[in-house]
Amino acid sequence: MPKTLILVDGSSYLYRAFHAMPDLRNAKGEPTGAIYGVLNMLRRLLADHEADLLAYVTDTRAPTFREALYPAYKAHRPSMPEEMAVQIEPLHEAIQALGWPLIGVDGLEADDVIGTLARQAGQEGVQTIVSTGDKDLAQLVNEQVTLVNTLSNERLDPAGVKAKFGVPPERIVDYLALVGDSVDNVPGVEKVGPKTAVKWLTQYGSLDQIIENAASIGGVVGENLRKAIDWLPLARKLLTVKTDCELPLGLADLAHRPPDPAQLAMLFERFGFRTWLRDVQSQAGPAPGSGMPVADQAVHRGSLEARAQVARHAQAAADPAHLSRPERHYETLLNEADLERWLERVRSAALTALDTETTSLDPMSARLVGMSFAVGPGEAAYLPLAHDYAGAPEQIGVDRALARLRTWLEDPAASKLGQNIKYDQHVLANHGIALRGVVQDTCLQSYVLESHARHDLDSLAARYLGEKTLSYDEVTGTGAKRIAFSQVEIAAASDYAAEDADLAWRLDRVLRERLHAWPAGEHVYAAIEMPVREVLFKMERTGVLIDAAALAAQSQTLAHKMMALEERAFREAGQPFNLNSPKQIGEIFFEQLKLPVLKKTATGAASTDEEVLERLAADYPLPKTLLEYRALAKLKSTYTDKLPRMINPHTGRVHTNYGQVTAVTGRLASTDPNLQNIPVRTAEGRRIREAFIAPPGAWIVSADYSQIELRIMAHISGDASLLAAFAAGKDIHRATAAEIFNRRLDEVSAEERRYAKVINFGLIYGMSAFGLAQQLGVERATAKAYIDSYFARYPGVAQYMEQTRQQARERGYVETVFGRRLWLPDIASGNPARRGGAERAAINAPMQGTAADLIKLSMIAVQDWIEREGLATRLVMQVHDELVLEVPEAELEQVAGRVGELMGGVASLRVPLLVEVGRGRNWEEAH
Repeated sequence: MPKTLILVDGSSYLYRAFHAMPDLRNAKGEPTGAIYGVLNMLRRLLADHEADLLAYVTDTRAPTFREALYPAYKAHRPSMPEEMAVQIEPLHEAIQALGWPLIGVDGLEADDVIGTLARQAGQEGVQTIVSTGDKDLAQLVNEQVTLVNTLSNERLDPAGVKAKFGVPPERIVDYLALVGDSVDNVPGVEKVGPKTAVKWLTQYGSLDQIIENAASIGGVVGENLRKAIDWLPLARKLLTVKTDCELPLGLADLAHRPPDPAQLAMLFERFGFRTWLRDVQSQAGPAPGSGMPVADQAVHRGSLEARAQVARHAQAAADPAHLSRPERHYETLLNEADLERWLERVRSAALTALDTETTSLDPMSARLVGMSFAVGPGEAAYLPLAHDYAGAPEQIGVDRALARLRTWLEDPAASKLGQNIKYDQHVLANHGIALRGVVQDTCLQSYVLESHARHDLDSLAARYLGEKTLSYDEVTGTGAKRIAFSQVEIAAASDYAAEDADLAWRLDRVLRERLHAWPAGEHVYAAIEMPVREVLFKMERTGVLIDAAALAAQSQTLAHKMMALEERAFREAGQPFNLNSPKQIGEIFFEQLKLPVLKKTATGAASTDEEVLERLAADYPLPKTLLEYRALAKLKSTYTDKLPRMINPHTGRVHTNYGQVTAVTGRLASTDPNLQNIPVRTAEGRRIREAFIAPPGAWIVSADYSQIELRIMAHISGDASLLAAFAAGKDIHRATAAEIFNRRLDEVSAEERRYAKVINFGLIYGMSAFGLAQQLGVERATAKAYIDSYFARYPGVAQYMEQTRQQARERGYVETVFGRRLWLPDIASGNPARRGGAERAAINAPMQGTAADLIKLSMIAVQDWIEREGLATRLVMQVHDELVLEVPEAELEQVAGRVGELMGGVASLRVPLLVEVGRGRNWEEAH
């Protein structure tokens, strides 16, 4: 039987693995994703193809003859990412330890080495398989050389090349010369694509014949061909894979050597590939096994040192027993005897995972379809309650089941956990059940550990347990074919729902231990996130009262104003047009009015987005009118029209959902509706707040932290001047203006105070001199002088910013005052813009994150006080740094006098926490 040679295009493998794999890390925080990906691809390759001879062929850093021929060859390629480059050497060690010969020849590309070895193999009757994703190597294919793509399972023999490209292997170089190779920066003939190239090669036979007949080819492409005639011979030379290179070894040196178990064990331990390490150590087979769970490694982003720290926590916490998939014992509870048996199990369990299957994602209206429970790894059950498809078996029913479960569900001593269990708490509340005893939430655990990552159950299972879940789409379908969960057959529903509870139970063990290994994170989770979860549930359940009639009147007023603005826009444009059409606006702006083009869209068209309109509005009336129109249109569609439709018919109130795991800084997010983005700088926006009202006999109380992020900046930076200004109760913007403009406080003008306010807030958001100049409408040099003067007066702030940038680069994260870690995935990016953005975020994130922690602590303190005092007062909204309460008249003085003290006392900073408390019959009045 003829021998077989496998040649691997190492560069192709490396780039594919690097970009395809998640950001895996070993215990030292070193990146290992590309290493794992390449080794796994090699494993698959050998599983699919038996081989006598092997070679992993890679490029070297030495220049090749092609750069000498054409200096622009590959010149446009970005430099290799640092995190890819650092994986090359250890990867090569692992490849050689697996028994693969490794070849890289200075002055030659890997393609040329592959081409030469393939030719030598053909001369000796050896069949060659080239594994690559590079189309250039299709030129090597013949009866003895086959291309395979490990990722796509594509296999190209001569017929396959012809079918894919439209030309045989011997014409691939001609084809590429005509169409060009953008990857290698080798231009082709302008306007000539694959179809034209195939047409010409089919008609004329070869590139040489096409060149000879160039004069007879008409049209624009013919003209372009004639322009490129002098270039095409060089293009062909650059694209031709050499097959006659002198190599330092021959086919005899490519025998598949036995792996080195000791070396592999050392490397797999270093990389954190525990599954493969166990295989090697047990002598079950030294080659990589069937796949390594992602949870075998710490998955983090940031600088190497930061990743190393978190990876060490993960390594210490992750018992391999947690990562092995337990045997599953899932049950379906169809009768009361089954339910009674499982009720005994959950009563005796130390901790039970609980999950609900429902009719809706809206927490205030969702009804139960079923419930699932887990009491240990692989020990779970599904209780179907309301499946109503044709032929569905008889079920216990919601009312009967909840009557039996109520005592356990409402028992605060019966410990329960869930994945985003606030939702399940709402669903049970819809059925009159007050869920108590919630002690863990895997969604919140993940959020504290990695706020920048995804926190849905599917992602958590993949990341921490290395398991793929049965997805909701798999059991209900997608799009128009999706069915309600009540229509899912109970057998399938049971597998899905029981798995959800099982995974939540198992995830809690892993995540809780990782938090325990990080005391500050454990504190943030236990003292902030879990207690505030309960406060948010109560706020969402309460909702807020709005005046629908007032909003309807405002909608009418806004509609009239929009019509007036539309007419004004028509006059300014000299014609009617659709104010919502970017195409028509662009034609009027840039073709008729000849306004300057400031920015282009991805398609190359002149942009008319918000930023462009704001810049043009300073000099031209029409853009200003459009901005005013868009602002009113947004208010009308988002609030005055929409909010009345969102009033819950059962409560008469609007119920927002507070997203606790949305913002990486720890800030809460409000959705359906978003109550945090109602504008307050315009009269129209403030009138919307007037529609948020107190019921008869009650008041709205607003308690808002004053200049909280600047106070946190003073605390963190320790700047003496800032600390002194806040301690003295000075107007911080006036004090800053006095420092920058060298004035006494009483000499500072309103304009100078405005400048100082922009500088104060701009700098804590990392604003540059260019950005500040735009904000203030001054020259860039003037803005830079303001910044220099600011830092000269506040040197502690400048020192804080520099230290924070440096620490962020070293660790990959920054921390709040309370120890919450805020990860910065792009802090080590090779892209300057992304890296700069991460550095700006590093400066502001500790302040935003600390402000988020403070308002959450305030919510907990205020709610605890309300309950201790037995008050009827209710928290109804949280907006940025503000709490909004609904207070009965009899409690008004007590609440208004105490809430500011509570909020100001949740933390001891080096500056006082000032809280402004207001009252009114509506939200706007309370400010």
